[in-house]
Amino acid sequence: MPLRNIQIIPFNLNQAKRTGEFAKIIFEENKTLDEKIVLRAIIPNDAKLFSQADLDETITHFVTSDNRSIKTLNTLKKGTNPRFEIIDISTPYHQIFGLLDL
Repeated sequence: MPLRNIQIIPFNLNQAKRTGEFAKIIFEENKTLDEKIVLRAIIPNDAKLFSQADLDETITHFVTSDNRSIKTLNTLKKGTNPRFEIIDISTPYHQIFGLLDL
């Protein structure tokens, strides 16, 4: 994807707070995490990116090919209601948006 189609969003304090909420849900749901990770309090990158997507009202979809991100969002949905959906980049666009593939 060309850079002209990508917008870099600064990471702000309100997003850091939301990231903490998301990380708590992710860590509580995934009890199988390595103790070293839990002790270091590493915040998953997905939680950071998802918090930005959740708080920015102009973002409605998050595009990825990472199955782990999709699983992480499903985990988050058990504890909160994110305001965006994930689009799996491997799924054809006409299936996602309900368009006829003519």
